[in-house]
Amino acid sequence: QVQLVESGGGLVQPGGSLRLSCAASENIFSITVLGWYRQALGKQRELVAHITSAGSINYADSVKGRFTISRDSAKNTVYLQMNSLKPEDTAVYYCNAVSIWGTPLGSWGQGTQVTVSS
Repeated sequence: QVQLVESGGGLVQPGGSLRLSCAASENIFSITVLGWYRQALGKQRELVAHITSAGSINYADSVKGRFTISRDSAKNTVYLQMNSLKPEDTAVYYCNAVSIWGTPLGSWGQGTQVTVSS
């Protein structure tokens, strides 16, 4: 099975930026929808962005205009550029394959912690 490893999280002030990376063990972009999920303490895990094999992209309303999902096939990596970060963005961020229902298809990794605080 494909392994996905998240990185790039950290502590940032409100209004700041971070870029998260999701490195895949093999090239799956041609067959798999990939997405970024996040889970804040005490809240449900939610899908914040995904990209299809054809390059179509969708975002949750809460991050539209601030986050950008992209991919680099040569590096087998999906990115999430996060700008204008808000305290509400604080969460553990995970990448995973995404079903047609928006649910994850793979196992969860460790994720990467994003903390937005002044």
